[in-house]
Amino acid sequence: MTPPPTNASCKPSASRRGGIHPSRAASHCCPPSKRKEAPMPTINDSVQFLKGVGPAFAKKFEKLGIFTIRDLLLCYPRKYIDYTQPYTVVSAPYDVECCVRATVLQKEPARRVKGGRVMNRVLAADDSGILALSWFNAPYAADKLEVGETYYFEGRIGGALTRRELLHPLVRTEAQVADCPFVAVYPGTDGLPASRHASCAHAALAFADQLVDPLPPELLTRYRMPTKAQAVRGIHAPKNADDLAAARRRLIFEELYLLQIGIFLLRSHGRRRTSAPMHPLDLGPFWRSLPYPPTGAQKRSTEEILADLCGDVPMNRLLQGDVGSGKTLVAAAAIWFAAQNGWQSAMLAPTEILARQHAATLADRLEPFGVNVTLLVGGMKAKEKRIALEAIADGRANLVVGTHAVLTDTVEFKNLGLAIVDEQHRFGVRQRGLLAGKAQSPHLLVMSATPIPRTLGLLMYGDLDISVLDELPPGRKPIKTWFITGKKRRDMYGFLDKQIAAGHQVYIVCPAIEENEAMGNLQAVTTYYTETACALLPNRRIGLLHGKLKPKEKDDVMQRFKAGELDVLVSTTVIEVGVDVPNATVMVIENAERFGLSALHQLRGRVGRGAADSCCILISDNGNDAVRERLQFLCRTSDGFAVAKYDLETRGPGDFFGSAQHGLPTLRVADLVQDTRTLRVAQDEAKALLARDPNLIDPAHRALSDEVERLFETAGAMN
Repeated sequence: MTPPPTNASCKPSASRRGGIHPSRAASHCCPPSKRKEAPMPTINDSVQFLKGVGPAFAKKFEKLGIFTIRDLLLCYPRKYIDYTQPYTVVSAPYDVECCVRATVLQKEPARRVKGGRVMNRVLAADDSGILALSWFNAPYAADKLEVGETYYFEGRIGGALTRRELLHPLVRTEAQVADCPFVAVYPGTDGLPASRHASCAHAALAFADQLVDPLPPELLTRYRMPTKAQAVRGIHAPKNADDLAAARRRLIFEELYLLQIGIFLLRSHGRRRTSAPMHPLDLGPFWRSLPYPPTGAQKRSTEEILADLCGDVPMNRLLQGDVGSGKTLVAAAAIWFAAQNGWQSAMLAPTEILARQHAATLADRLEPFGVNVTLLVGGMKAKEKRIALEAIADGRANLVVGTHAVLTDTVEFKNLGLAIVDEQHRFGVRQRGLLAGKAQSPHLLVMSATPIPRTLGLLMYGDLDISVLDELPPGRKPIKTWFITGKKRRDMYGFLDKQIAAGHQVYIVCPAIEENEAMGNLQAVTTYYTETACALLPNRRIGLLHGKLKPKEKDDVMQRFKAGELDVLVSTTVIEVGVDVPNATVMVIENAERFGLSALHQLRGRVGRGAADSCCILISDNGNDAVRERLQFLCRTSDGFAVAKYDLETRGPGDFFGSAQHGLPTLRVADLVQDTRTLRVAQDEAKALLARDPNLIDPAHRALSDEVERLFETAGAMN
């Protein structure tokens, strides 16, 4: 393994629930002279007992998911400030956080500015230019600086080329930098400054030796890795770049090793003999019933799935396809095949809207063959639900299409043979496991419209087989994509009005729901609906759809849009996946910079489903060059796999996979893209270990088993 590249990085700086210590609960009853000194807390005690925290800050830490001292130790810095290579004043990049080394020239008198604030300004310089340092209502920051002394200033550079500026910079002396050249930066939250988080993390390092090391000693020796305690100290307070690199390499390996073991354990049920054996059948009648021939990719993927269904072990397959590639048709073929073999199927959709759409589409395709399609969603009336549950239990329901309602204990299948999860990125591993648990080792097919590079998919999903739909059905027209700023919004609305006059419909997507959820100048969907869409299209029928509406309200709005009773749908990303309205020809996305490219590509795929030309309009006022290049890249390509690759490379897996890692545990330090070499080694070592100890019952692997369970608990996967 090669160490990952170091970003730069020392002592921390700016940026499960433990019970009450029994001794503390009663200590106030003892007279001062006889009061026993409270015992030292342990690593599993509440973080409130750590020096410098207390009950009030403990509540703040809980917002970050930190409950115990152990949690605090395992909350790693989000970045590091490298003071070893400071910029000169003139070379410092504009509007980027960086470090500048300069000498203080003079302190200007404090002055009161607009709003009643007091500004203190200090001028510093080096051989290349002058740097103006400003603080508001913080006279002590300027007072600490000495004229003629050299300091390191860190912050976001502003001003002009000849006179650079820094507002509220972090300041370090040359002695501080010599003692600790790398400074860790931590996340903060309301009432918990990043600096307080940093000092508490540093205090927690005294407990690092209490961390149990889950890695077998032979792995530490083989790959020359430090112990867990050494690595945790190294990532919070590295002595130098090599110290940080060694710590990161160890912690990345550990995280990916635990991840792979957990995935293999979760999928091990798929190695048992299937309880739903099927035999080959001629699929000709199904193909001939279609109004158009399937693509080569659809036929190839279907053949791979049917081969699995006729195998001795349960199918465990991921079906990947770009937007509009026809995944639902492949799923319908598998369902038809299972029904002809006498087995029930279940399809799980992430939203009620999508579940209802799937049920209607599949009923049209399958009911002519006598395949009964039953819908089961949370918004159904009690009588409807009771009828559906009876049909599922006695086998009259050949296919059940639903949401999470299908996973409840009240749902009992007569003979479930095939479980299908649509848009698998919206479900956790646990939800997929619950669906598969409705029968003894049924076949499992998961479908994704977010293409993942095949090598990464194989590594992420362990032994899950992968089928890829890399062709679009004939007749699908390419979608034109344009990128504009808010200045062109009024002109765009004129274009939308013409599209509506021509009989077409329009989607408008905003990322935020309410004003108090909006960040900066985000277009909040409720405000946008009333103040922009309705104002600029006064004579058009406009609907509003967002996640806080009741299921029945969402369904009503979506059904009206599908029926053509609404001209425009202003929505959040609840319409991102699967919704099919062939008459919709324009997709407008406000604050497009807030979305990953893959998410934008999914939204773009909601149009272009009919015969008319379609387009997608991306609106953003963000001036960042990297952001603008990302959006322009989407305008240049319609290939979902190219989009996914670019998104992974430029935004990273945290944004690509989303905060929940799509059902996988959230990774603290590893990067599924940058660390693929380590991921591959970790997977090989995980396979070798499980070959020797398939269920981790060896006492020597107890700590490893506990850590795997703890890691997957965060995703609800092992419950």
